[in-house]
Amino acid sequence: MKFEQYFISDAIKANLESLGFKRPTDIQFKAIPSIQKGEDVLAIAQTGTGKTAAFAIPIIDRIHREKSSKRSYGIRCLVLVPTRELAAQIGEVFAKLSRHTKVKTFALYGGVEQDAQVKKLQEGLDILVATPGRMFDLIKQGFLRLERIRILVLDEADRMLDLGFIEDIEAIKKKLPQKHQTLFFSATINPEIKKLAFSQVKSSAIRIQLSPEDPVSKNVSHHVIFVEMDDKRFFLERYVKEHPKDKIMVFVRTKVRAERVAKAMDRVDIPTLFIHGDKDQEERLATMQAFKTGRCRMLIATDVSARGIDIPDVQVVINYDLPDVAENYVHRVGRTGRGLNKGLAISFCSTEEQDMLKAIESLIGKPVSRLSMDKGVYAQTLLFSQEKSLEELIASQEAFDAKKKKKKKN
Repeated sequence: MKFEQYFISDAIKANLESLGFKRPTDIQFKAIPSIQKGEDVLAIAQTGTGKTAAFAIPIIDRIHREKSSKRSYGIRCLVLVPTRELAAQIGEVFAKLSRHTKVKTFALYGGVEQDAQVKKLQEGLDILVATPGRMFDLIKQGFLRLERIRILVLDEADRMLDLGFIEDIEAIKKKLPQKHQTLFFSATINPEIKKLAFSQVKSSAIRIQLSPEDPVSKNVSHHVIFVEMDDKRFFLERYVKEHPKDKIMVFVRTKVRAERVAKAMDRVDIPTLFIHGDKDQEERLATMQAFKTGRCRMLIATDVSARGIDIPDVQVVINYDLPDVAENYVHRVGRTGRGLNKGLAISFCSTEEQDMLKAIESLIGKPVSRLSMDKGVYAQTLLFSQEKSLEELIASQEAFDAKKKKKKKN
């Protein structure tokens, strides 16, 4: 089924065509009809499968059809997200999909001056994408009202319902009209968070879960290489210098690590960008823009940047540090292999991180392919010899694994 066959406005169809979207993805195909009917939805789907458009298309269409002019009579839909970067990105998707419709959209987040945001609210909006912090600030100041909202969306719902956010969600829902639609979207959700999510929706809510047995995209090839903590920078340097054209996201565990790795790369003449929560919002937006447009081909990030961010053509994700929380592995590697693209995920695992690797493998339900490496190759990497690349290591490991499988069959 193509989008042109959907019961959505011609303006939205034209926007989808201009963006190159001809057919719905699985999550869009399953979610759009239920959202159009006004049903509550709890949807779990892999990253890079088009979750944002799955709720944006029917919401924009519904509000467009309900309005007789571009004039706004209050916010009709609130989309809550956990990070500023995600708010900016989702706001951009809504803006593109609502062109030439009667729908006005805006993204609200902290770290920037609020005067321009207040002016936008006063001019009138239909759809507001927001982070909880700035939203509550403006509610307290009397600049933002929620009583006309008919649709509440939680994107990255597991994070939004985590300990720091559940009270915020409950406080918001008390301010909404009794009759409203609630939509939850996420790539991962654990049993405890799922229970919280079900407590916030109608008992008749539609539950959509795609590929529950494999939370990571089949487009991503996963590998782990055992590297001691102090040696990781040499392996990162080697990979980047052997693959100068690759667009690479490097994930580290802390803000301090992000800056240290960036400095280590700078010392060997590798240009890098880094992003974490302590950078001010203008710097963060400028950094993301430079990486998205390819002005710099390597971005070092903490997990704040893993959640839902859609960056075009990231070929490789390197887990320089394994994540403390196994679910974050799914969000990290989801930055590559998006849509129909293929991606590569390489994890550097030190001796002290092996329990984290076990937790990741338990979550994704399969072992991560080991890159075999003898002491000689390890030493060569520390000396940065060009005799054997990581790509060759991956190829030799895959050939070895294939031989093992063949033997088992025989």
